[in-house]
Amino acid sequence: MDLSKIAVLITDRFQDREYEQPGEVFQKAGPQLILVGLRANTRITGEDGATARIDRAVRDVSVSDFDALLTPGGYSPDKLRVDPDAVRFAREFVESRKPVFAICHAAQILITAQVLKGRHLTGWLSLVQDIKNAGAEYVDAEVVVDRNIVSSRKPDDIPAFVRASLEMLGRK
Repeated sequence: MDLSKIAVLITDRFQDREYEQPGEVFQKAGPQLILVGLRANTRITGEDGATARIDRAVRDVSVSDFDALLTPGGYSPDKLRVDPDAVRFAREFVESRKPVFAICHAAQILITAQVLKGRHLTGWLSLVQDIKNAGAEYVDAEVVVDRNIVSSRKPDDIPAFVRASLEMLGRK
């Protein structure tokens, strides 16, 4: 599959490693990363001081603009889940059957989007009950692949997360 654009759903207080490490690997594999956030052309800061610039506002994008979705963890998904456009975008992405890569706290926006019923998912330990309440089965593993969703628990799981994500993208 020739994927050219990965949307990165992100805002302030993202987990630095969960954005930077997968992003670097994805870009080396070919796809372009487009940062999608609450407001275009704004600078955001990670929990550990990394910075990034939002390319496009989530209200102005469509799933059809992208080939896959990456949502890093940290506090960012919790901030995004209160924005109706961010929730819509996440929901439509899962429903499109295009690849969705969610690490750590990224499960929060999928929970709010109500797309986890009957799924298997992993995420940060504090989200176990929330994932179950959303109708999914929580799996304590470094990476879980369920149809079009690849999920991982924490920064230490990034190598497995990236391998599974690249496999889903058809790249090794």
